Amino acid sequence: MKNTANLFLVSLFSGIVTLGAYKFFFEARTTAANIVTNAPTYQTKNVGLTAEAIDFTEAAETALNQVVHVKNVSYRTVYNPIDFFYGHRNGQQQQQIGTGSGVIISEDGYIVTNNHVINEAQDIEITLNNKKTYKAKLIGTDSKMDIALLKVDADEKLSYAVFADSDNVKVGEWVLAVGNPYNLNATVTAGIVSAKARNLDTGGIQSFIQTDAVVNPGNSGGALVNTNGELVGINTMISSNTGSYVGYSFAVPSNITRKIIQDIMEFGNVQRGILGIEGTELNGTASKELNIDQTQGFYVNKVTKNSGAEKAGLKSGDVIVKLDNQNVTSFAELSGYVNTKRPNDEINVTINRDGKMVIIPVKLTKKELVNYEFYGLELEDLDQADKQRFKLKQGVKIKDITNEKLVPYSEELKGSIILSIDGVKATDVESISRSLGSKTEKESVQVEILLKTGQVMRIII
Repeated sequence: MKNTANLFLVSLFSGIVTLGAYKFFFEARTTAANIVTNAPTYQTKNVGLTAEAIDFTEAAETALNQVVHVKNVSYRTVYNPIDFFYGHRNGQQQQQIGTGSGVIISEDGYIVTNNHVINEAQDIEITLNNKKTYKAKLIGTDSKMDIALLKVDADEKLSYAVFADSDNVKVGEWVLAVGNPYNLNATVTAGIVSAKARNLDTGGIQSFIQTDAVVNPGNSGGALVNTNGELVGINTMISSNTGSYVGYSFAVPSNITRKIIQDIMEFGNVQRGILGIEGTELNGTASKELNIDQTQGFYVNKVTKNSGAEKAGLKSGDVIVKLDNQNVTSFAELSGYVNTKRPNDEINVTINRDGKMVIIPVKLTKKELVNYEFYGLELEDLDQADKQRFKLKQGVKIKDITNEKLVPYSEELKGSIILSIDGVKATDVESISRSLGSKTEKESVQVEILLKTGQVMRIII
């Protein structure tokens, strides 16, 4: 009997240890992998209400402790011109400081901000709303979408933002812009959503939330929240000729931000999926030129070889009107939705083909696996080694030549970098595809190329 009791106690103890180990290892890993908390799925209702009729205090109080001040410290060597002239190379280190805002997204200290806020930082310091300061570690960035993920090791559990579904945000909905621009307590301004899927031709994200809430320099990286205090975007830029707010500001939607963060945590970089189409968004003028009746949607002019779109059967002349349940009336809406997905994700593409609505499932292709062909030039994005070698921040590399007129010059052109096309900077393959989507290869274009020798030449093809 005694042995039986001992055996029972040993079994019970082993079970407790096993359960404890399971919770320690597996739950810890789950927390690290899923740092984004989603808000409950319901619609914010403030239709027909003036600012005076809405109580912003609860949302503001919720968001204030979730927004932090971000200090970016870098150093550069400054030389005295006279000493330099006489061959003395002993310069002095000069500190440079940049500031911005950030949003806490987990109780253990993960923080999202803009990439431009911490760009080239050698030290990053975070100040909470309660004035506590911590050194931050950079986890990863996405310069294209202007998002960066930081981590602090705090001595307390932190108040953090929950992510709302930015696809459900309505034009006219009240929102609050929260920032911590000058290492003061966080500041709050109110406004409405002025537009969604706003395309600013920045060469990066093309699907901003536009708001008239006041945002000034230093608020970059701060939170755009709804009246429930839930995160709908990360404030990233203003439209201004003076550098100060003049009426509109723009935020990266929360759905795109969430996807970037999860990619960085899971893969170490951002996984980009593409449909594999080129074309133009429709309006009255474009529809008249294309001789079609539809005035809304995205007209497919060309389908990229080996892409998901080609494999699924999309064709030139199709008009994309919906992706899953999201209507598509512009390129910004199309790219904004695709940017929330990963390679191999399948989306239902609703097209208007010869007057009939057809739904075609398309599996997104990994961007790096599809080479873009333009006027007989096979192109690919620059990798980091190319950027360092050519001392460039952007450009597109010529991988191969299939244009008969250019084949005699293929040795000279292969490996060279396209800097611009028709005066438009070639930031990446996607930007070229977008700017040339409405052109046919019968139209000539002027291409500015940086040769491997370092010379810049211009050709018309």
